[in-house]
Amino acid sequence: MIYRGELPCRAVPFVIEFSIVTQGFFYRTAVNIVTFKGVEAMAEKPENAKEGNGFMIKVATFIVDRRNLFFLLFGIAIIFSLVSMNWVNVENAMSAYLPGTTETRQGLDRMEEQFITYGTAKVMVTNISYDEALKISEKLEKLDTVIMLSFDNTTEHYHNFSALFDLTFGYEETDERALEALEEVKEMLSDYDIYVSTSMGDASAEQIASEMQVISVLVAVVVVSVLLFTSQTWAEVPVLLLTFISAALITKGTNFLMGTISFVSNSVTIVLQLALSIDYAVIFCNRYKEEHQKLPIREADIVALSKAIPEISSSSLTTVGGLIAMMFMQFGIGSDMALCLIRAILLSLLGVFLLMPGLLMLFGNAMDKTVHKSFIPQIPFVGKFAYMTRHVMPPLFLLVIIAAYVVSSHCPYVYGYSMIETPVQSDAMVVDEMIEESFGSSNMVALTVPAGNYEKEKKLLRELDAMEEVDYTMGLANTEAMDGYMLTDKLTIRDFSELLEMDYEIVELLYMAYAVNDENYAKIVNGLSSYSVPLIDMFMFLYDEVDEGYVTLEDDLMDTLEEAHTKMQIALDQLQGEEYSRMLVYLTLPEEGEETFAFLEKMHEVANKYYEDANILIPGEATSQYDLYKTFQKDNKVVNVVSILAVLVVLLFTFMSAGMPVLLIMVIQGVIWINFSFPALQEKNLFFMSYLIVSSIQMGANIDYAIVISGRFMELKDKMSKKDAIIETMNFAFPTIVTSGSMLALAGIFIGKMSSDGAICGIGQCLGRGTIISIIMVMFVLPQILLLGEKVIDKTSFAVSIPLKLERGSGLMRVDGIVQGQINGTIIGEVHGLVRGEASLFVNMGKMEQVEDDGSDLKLLQQKEEQGNE
Repeated sequence: MIYRGELPCRAVPFVIEFSIVTQGFFYRTAVNIVTFKGVEAMAEKPENAKEGNGFMIKVATFIVDRRNLFFLLFGIAIIFSLVSMNWVNVENAMSAYLPGTTETRQGLDRMEEQFITYGTAKVMVTNISYDEALKISEKLEKLDTVIMLSFDNTTEHYHNFSALFDLTFGYEETDERALEALEEVKEMLSDYDIYVSTSMGDASAEQIASEMQVISVLVAVVVVSVLLFTSQTWAEVPVLLLTFISAALITKGTNFLMGTISFVSNSVTIVLQLALSIDYAVIFCNRYKEEHQKLPIREADIVALSKAIPEISSSSLTTVGGLIAMMFMQFGIGSDMALCLIRAILLSLLGVFLLMPGLLMLFGNAMDKTVHKSFIPQIPFVGKFAYMTRHVMPPLFLLVIIAAYVVSSHCPYVYGYSMIETPVQSDAMVVDEMIEESFGSSNMVALTVPAGNYEKEKKLLRELDAMEEVDYTMGLANTEAMDGYMLTDKLTIRDFSELLEMDYEIVELLYMAYAVNDENYAKIVNGLSSYSVPLIDMFMFLYDEVDEGYVTLEDDLMDTLEEAHTKMQIALDQLQGEEYSRMLVYLTLPEEGEETFAFLEKMHEVANKYYEDANILIPGEATSQYDLYKTFQKDNKVVNVVSILAVLVVLLFTFMSAGMPVLLIMVIQGVIWINFSFPALQEKNLFFMSYLIVSSIQMGANIDYAIVISGRFMELKDKMSKKDAIIETMNFAFPTIVTSGSMLALAGIFIGKMSSDGAICGIGQCLGRGTIISIIMVMFVLPQILLLGEKVIDKTSFAVSIPLKLERGSGLMRVDGIVQGQINGTIIGEVHGLVRGEASLFVNMGKMEQVEDDGSDLKLLQQKEEQGNE
């Protein structure tokens, strides 16, 4: 039996021949793959080899031969996705993902149930005199859509030839008519230099979407460039791109299945999907090119797919494991993003396994015609450097990661956007910054307490106003109504009659009717002269009586009542609900920080003095960031532990060694600490969510680079010297690492440099920097660790040898599997072929069975022998 085939040893291909004498003549066996000490040798495969070559071969054959069916299915899915991608709802508020147990989440729910929040806007007009500002104020007040306007000659509203108008519109914040009213104001002031700040609409979301479109185009250019640089045939690039684009479109189109996704997931999922999953297509394409060196297109496609499915599926588990850790976060945006990315990776796997085999068949001939020299150089110097410094780099790296751990623990995390600087500023950020420079910033929280006791509210507001941390407060109890009276001040009959200049007798009858309506008959019996009623309650009662026709007023008094009723109704809608009252407290403190968080606790203590055992809530930006701070303390530990455990489990079963996973995780965790030491050293604030997300992605995705190097080294170290093994390993791993790593790093850098959103920007910056550090460490530190620790890895191995069954046979037999034994000689390897003669083999991971000997197989082999000789 003569075998002639090429062993692709990556850098140095060579040809071997061996022969076995069987029954007096040389016999060429039909060998598909023979493995000698782990090195793959490739040869021709007979046309009928697809029959019975194992489960994966059958699956791969079905996929390749039914490629038109999969083309149709993917085409339908893509068309559907182009329509359905518009169905998804995007949540733009971070607070929506806070746990239901947090004060912010409960407070927002309470305010939504109890109060009406009208649309508001701050309009700054620059380069005008105060007299011009007054005229503008009068024009704005005449607009029917504006129900409240705040403007005066204080520095809070006019400063440095700039006027600031606080507008409240007559529609709820979510009502489209409020935006239309704002557009009317902009149109009115179009001749002036105006700057508008508002929480209405989705201007920020639209800008983020616009930014991500630009980023996606740039990342696409980078991907094409990297693929062209790392390719071996020009025609493989469209195969890879079509595979990814199809998966990306379907991912985008299936977002609606989640109902609502966060703006973060909506923005970065596709870019991260590209960076995380392009490896899968590259691995399959490389496997196909290897098989195609000796096999026709179809057979090479089948064999490559049968090997790629388990290989790629195993590789994806570390990434999925890291993402699963994000699902354990209390902060719901972690689960949201994890589910989006895991779904994206699974769809990428389906694209590679089901669509790409057909594309390889479609572009196979073009790939053969467009072969070119690889542009990626060999890097033997890296392996030589690793061998020379194997005793130096590991202890040095240990010192570095210890220092990095200490430094990164002081990373200045923040929980809101007010203290984050982004390379790009949105239009809204520019406007807010200009307003803040001229009129200062405001930090408002809403204090909600049980309703019904105006005296307690008045005392509470007075105590808060006296604190140096409070700029001013606003509630029913301290809002002026008329002539120095507050809305909740109690007025007697005489006070009310003098205020509105009404006849005493009419007001007395009105108070009597109010007492009857309030079922306060004791006041009627004991006399009404001392009976006092809160001003706002009496005004609203009087308005109802006039509206129902029980009371008639003069025109002037009726106009006064109408105007007062409008303003009081707005105040009631915003500040008093059926069960709770709301007070607005404007702080002199920043939105976050230890002092701010401590004062929030103090506010609770003060409010509890007046409302014992009451469920007092203080929603606001400061409270939201305090809640995020508290959840981060827990999420940080959970995400780290779960991501390490998830990846550890995958690595344990991948390498069957306890030592290898520990070494690899130590390297990647060290990279994470180094990565987050940079913000600490630069004293640059980092949004907390960036750490949670990027550390999970790094642990799951960047460790793949380490797996590529470690797996190859462990395979080669027993076949050659350690020095040659590490040199060969680095030459082998470099193309994969430079392809995947450059894409992920550049994607992160583009996101970090071109996004105006603090959370998205932080994710990009940390991901780009972290990936670059990972590449450096696995190229220049991990090899030394492997050289120094390979004995520990071997000693901690728990791979179990599977007992082999000795099978005997004679005549024509099909041998399929990794075998060891004698065929009138000795063969050790992975054999897929036919043997005529006597065989005594240990068969592992395969089978040996008798087949009918009709001579056809021998004739086929003889023909191939003749072709080979030619």
